[in-house]
Amino acid sequence: MKRYVGKFLAVTMLLSMVACSMRPVGEAPAIINAQAHSGGSVVAFSPSGDLLASGGWEGTVRLWRMPDGSPGHAWQAHADTVNGMVFTDAGQRLVTAGFDRRIATWSINGQLLGQVESPAPITHMTALEPADRLLTGHADGSVRLWRLSDFSRLQTQVLHRGSVKTVAIAPGGERYASSGSDGAVFTWSEHAPVRRLEDPPTDAWTLAFSPDGQWLMGGSWFRLYRWQLADTTLQTLPTRHRGIIRSIKYLPDGATLASISRQTDSAVYFLDPVTGATLRRFQRHDLCGADISVSADGRYLATTSDDATVRIWDLGAGRPTGAKH
Repeated sequence: MKRYVGKFLAVTMLLSMVACSMRPVGEAPAIINAQAHSGGSVVAFSPSGDLLASGGWEGTVRLWRMPDGSPGHAWQAHADTVNGMVFTDAGQRLVTAGFDRRIATWSINGQLLGQVESPAPITHMTALEPADRLLTGHADGSVRLWRLSDFSRLQTQVLHRGSVKTVAIAPGGERYASSGSDGAVFTWSEHAPVRRLEDPPTDAWTLAFSPDGQWLMGGSWFRLYRWQLADTTLQTLPTRHRGIIRSIKYLPDGATLASISRQTDSAVYFLDPVTGATLRRFQRHDLCGADISVSADGRYLATTSDDATVRIWDLGAGRPTGAKH
């Protein structure tokens, strides 16, 4: 969404740069693609890690070839912010969702292969190809489950009062989760009722299921949330983030969380999901962080932010992801 205009934009950028300049320096990215978007919103790697896709406020999707991060195809995918992306068909197709209410499938050269319009603006989307499921959260508080292969709508849950902030699918596809601007966090499955988890102190802006399916992780101002799904109880974990933890992703080792924050921070960390401790620190963005992604083999880390860049780190084959710096 085009949120930043006039004086508000100038003030927001100034405050963010002042706050973020106070953060310690971390590992520099191998690649910085400047002015990739008017502002970055999402990043996603292909299954093989040979392509990275990014989406922005202006609705454009761009592809970047690995390992050098050189630009590939780019196209206008949506009329507003891109709020979710996932590669399918062994990386030969890309599914995107936007605030313009559309879900679309594209070839990797930007050809439109199929689309559907949802009843309300999409605030976040995720998908799991092995389960053939796609999950969308919406501005009207609803959550919709779709068949990924043909966009058939399977379920609609009206769960939140206000906008949905994020949705998540468990690694086995057996469970779903959502959080909203009302502070509520829910989980459910296609054959089990909705459960409301213990309310967090502040809204969860991002969610991720643990690889073993026993925990749901969330991020908010300064802290990680860790729900035990067996009894819905909540642990709150302090971190070194100094703003809203906007995006978290598990690394392939299942024992490390990649995280990026925003508002008064733009830090990029690897965190211990049990304690919140910093395992590895990366160079911050110049403006508020938006999204983070890790390749399936654990080699590459990518981020995007309000500063319009797409940044890529080569973590190195065989290097322990949890090595402290």
